[in-house]
Amino acid sequence: MKRFGASRNTILPGVLFRKIIHPKLGLSWLPVPHAGESARFILTASLLYLTLALQPTAAQSAVDGEPEANPGRPTVSTPATITPVGYLQFETGFVPAYQSPEFSSLFGLTEVMKLSVAPRLELLASAEPIAHFTAEGRTANRVADIFVGTQFVLYRGEGAKPTLAVSYFHRAYDGGAPEFDYGSPSNSLLLLASADVKGFHYDANAFFTELKQAPVRRGQLGQSLTISHPFLRRFTLSGEIWHFTQPLLRSNAVGNLWAISYSARKTLVFDAGFNHGLTGTSTSWEGFVGFTYLLPHRLWKVQ
Repeated sequence: MKRFGASRNTILPGVLFRKIIHPKLGLSWLPVPHAGESARFILTASLLYLTLALQPTAAQSAVDGEPEANPGRPTVSTPATITPVGYLQFETGFVPAYQSPEFSSLFGLTEVMKLSVAPRLELLASAEPIAHFTAEGRTANRVADIFVGTQFVLYRGEGAKPTLAVSYFHRAYDGGAPEFDYGSPSNSLLLLASADVKGFHYDANAFFTELKQAPVRRGQLGQSLTISHPFLRRFTLSGEIWHFTQPLLRSNAVGNLWAISYSARKTLVFDAGFNHGLTGTSTSWEGFVGFTYLLPHRLWKVQ
């Protein structure tokens, strides 16, 4: 989107299906972690530390030979291309959302980390360190879902010949926060294609996911198409249409997203935009603002 991609993705993509909000979750602050929750808080703290502590090193990067970030946010679609090998990339965002079947309002901080360990293989982790929401008249703060995954490039295209890739995600932790209209899959398989055609760039994804609402499991299908066009040298305008089935509701979620991004430098890209749901079971409005930052120093030497 997630913003995994998420992205907003990502699908990453962070974000996904219906859950019943327990009446005892109406706390206005995060609860003190119990022993069984320590792993969740350690991972959340690590994500925040890496985001806040490592990103200021951008000023130390050299202009000549600088690697280039490959943003997956803020669209639902994820690019089929991956980040440069050996460079750690952060995709950080803030999402306010209103009027969804699970909540009346939600404000979330999202973080996606990507690291390519080979020319065709990328590792990913996606999390929502904190979500502040109002649901059924109650307000609470929760740590949302955490996903881990990988992306493999099947075919490297060039120009109008698309790059093709496959991606897999697993939900490592379910934080219990309310979710967006297309649910929170336990497992996700994505087919991705990206190419440039006559000055326009497109990212197309097909989603095959598994949704759980104990004791029920259901398969879900989704599609997204993002078309982008650069203007004024450093700016890019993106438009997207996406669709997900909602098997637990026997309905469909459809949305239209628009975003603008600004490349401050090769390693740093800012973005902002909005998404509008087009069906009664879609989140009515989502806004987002964030940035993608590629650490300009390779973590290891590439032979």
